[in-house]
Amino acid sequence: MLGENHSIHHEFPDQRQKIDELVSYDPGFRALVVDHDKLDKQIRGLEMRESPIADLDMERLKKERIRLKDEVYHRLNNGVG
Repeated sequence: MLGENHSIHHEFPDQRQKIDELVSYDPGFRALVVDHDKLDKQIRGLEMRESPIADLDMERLKKERIRLKDEVYHRLNNGVG
C-alpha cells in the first residue's frame, strides 16, 4: 500500500520498550534504526508525491529498507547489539 508507515516502532509494536532501550545505549543499533526510519520516510514521500523515480531505483530503496529491518529484527531477537 502506498505511503504506509514502516518505521521500526510501527513494524515491531510489541518490542517498543526493547527498541528504546537498545537505541539509548547501543550506537550501532541506534544507527540502524535511524537509517531505516530515514529511508522509510524517503520512500513514503516518493510514493505520496508520486515523484518520478525509476522502478528499479524504488525497488533498490525498498530492498535496502528490508535489509535494515532484518538486521534490526536479528539484533532484537538474538541479543546482538
